[in-house]
Amino acid sequence: MTLITILRTIWAISAVCLIIVVLLHSPKGDGLGGLGGQAQLFTSTKSAETTLNRVTWILTILFIGLTILMSPKLLGQLG
Repeated sequence: MTLITILRTIWAISAVCLIIVVLLHSPKGDGLGGLGGQAQLFTSTKSAETTLNRVTWILTILFIGLTILMSPKLLGQLG
């Protein structure tokens, strides 16, 4: 496996995870609290929303960072 293949795989996984995490956010601020049993994983709804926000930011930074790293100009210089 080449480095580019590994980066593309991580990039694709981060994209799918980012979509899932964004869909878990509630427009009403419920977050995971609206899903019933899932909210029991956290101490409160606010805790669930805070955790979702952190995970969203981490995945966003990872996705954008890998997108920039794998840009065609940079890949042309590496490959």
